This record gives sequence, C-alpha cells and structure tokens, in this order.
Amino acid sequence: MYPPIEPYDQGHLAVGDGHLIYWEVCGNPAGKPALVVHGGPGSGCRPAHRRYFDPARYRVVLFDQRNCGRSRPHAADPATDLTTNTTYLLLADMERLRAHLGVDRWLLYGGSWGSTLMLAYAEAHPVRVSEMVINGVTMTRRREIDWLYRGVGRFLPEQWRRFRDGVPAAERDGDLVAAYAGLMSHPDPAVRAKAAHDWTAWEDAVISHEVNGDPRAYSDRPPADLLAFVRICSHYFSHAAWLEEGVLLREAHRLAGIPGVLVHGRLDLGTPLETAWQLARAWPEARLIVVDDAGHTGGTATSTQIIAALDGFAGAGAMP
Repeated sequence: MYPPIEPYDQGHLAVGDGHLIYWEVCGNPAGKPALVVHGGPGSGCRPAHRRYFDPARYRVVLFDQRNCGRSRPHAADPATDLTTNTTYLLLADMERLRAHLGVDRWLLYGGSWGSTLMLAYAEAHPVRVSEMVINGVTMTRRREIDWLYRGVGRFLPEQWRRFRDGVPAAERDGDLVAAYAGLMSHPDPAVRAKAAHDWTAWEDAVISHEVNGDPRAYSDRPPADLLAFVRICSHYFSHAAWLEEGVLLREAHRLAGIPGVLVHGRLDLGTPLETAWQLARAWPEARLIVVDDAGHTGGTATSTQIIAALDGFAGAGAMP
C-alpha cells in the first residue's frame, strides 16, 4: 500500500433532511478523480482507504454515508431518525458531492455493501463513472441477505444459534434481521448494546473462519460506531436496501463502456463468489480476478490486485 497521507481539504455538506455528510480529499489536486464508497452500510471511511491510491496521480475523495462516521446526526443516538437514510438518498448525496467538488467523472472504488451502492450509482449515472474497482462483490439481494444471516449458519451452527437466540423467542423462526432492527430501536440502552454485540459476534464468526480472516473485523470499533454500524446495517438489510430483487444484475447492461475490475476471494463465506461471477458475465467490460486464498476481508494478495487495478486506471479517463 502507498504511504499514509492526510486530506488537503475536508468539510461537511448539507444534503437535505438535516443531514451533514463528512467528506475529505487527498492526493494530487490535479489528479484523476476517484471516490471511495465504504461498506457496512454504516462502517464509515477509514484512513487506510486512502493508501490504495497513488497520491501523485489520484485526487481521492472519501465520504461517510448518512448517520455514520463523522456525518451527522449519528445513528448511535437513538433519537436519530433513519427514515431519511435509504439507498436512493445516498445516491443523491453522491451526486451532490460530485457537483460540490466540481468533478465531471470519477473512478469508483469500494467493496461489500459499497459494491451495491457503486453499482446502483453507476447504473443510474453511467456518464459520471470512468472506471470501477470492486472487491467483495455484493448486490444486497434478499437471497444474499438470507444466506448471510441464516443459510451460512449450517457451517457455524453453534455461533448461529447464539445469533438467533439474541432476538425474542417469538421472532427466532422469522426475519432475524428485522428483529435485530427492532432491538436497535429499543428505548433501553442495554438492549441496544447487547443486540449490537450479538450481531457483530455473528459477523466476526463468519469472517474468522475464512483464510486470513480477522476475528474482530466487525466488533473492533468504538462503542458509538458499533451501535451505528449495527443499527444502519439492520435498517438497510431489513428493507433489502429498497432495491427490487435482482435489479442491479438485470440492469448491468447500463454499465456498458465502463471498464471494471472485480476482485473476490474464492473462500468468501459470507458473500459467495457466485455473485461476482454473475456480474462479470452480465458486464462485458469487467474483469473478474479470483483470489484463491482469500475470504471477504481479503489479505495481501487481494490488496495487491486492488492496487494493481487502480494503478492501471490511474492514467486513463478525463480530468475534472
């Protein structure tokens, strides 16, 4: 990865509904524009994301999506209303940010939930996207959500039983994600804290059984960020991200003319390779790179492929 760098510009952008979106820009002010789309949803951008880009050749924009990271209001506060936090409002935020920064077209980089948001943005605004680099491809279909929070439990039965038992007994045979969303809105802070712990313990269990998996990938964050992460995740996934089932794959023809690189771990237990493979078949300009010894959180080989893709695109496309 490239050496650590600091932003040369940053701020908060008012995007409506009382939301202030945190953004920052680093690298070369005259470089190729790129936008980092973080995962979660609700994880927030991190300094490590800057280090995938050559700072001499890229103008890198990072932002925290609604209600997480340094954006305000923060979802850790139970008084924060999440009804104005949806996929389509995030897409509008990205467009406002692009216009605010005076960018005509930008490369998109991200993974996991970020890949869903990137695909939705590129299909809605293809003329604004120069290239895409995606790792850990997901499209947040109901079948993918059901797999992560129920189906994969067949490989981790004891850990999944603990996840299931974290919700009231009457809800254990139903929609677990919706049940957790309800718990994260409970007036008792102890109930919210336990639900956040139980949710991230399950996510960590799935990751820790992958090659190179980090056993605290989800739970190792400050308490407020942990609460916001689980509250936003359960909010989005209980609504299937407000996306018609399979729409991103059906509309992949709208990506025609946009070069892409998809990097996916063959041993990704939480978001199986099938989704990346399906997308690559529907998007002729995309190249799928399968990392044989990686799971969802990747590793050195995954990072190497991401950086190589970004380096390869660094000299292409229009400047702002």
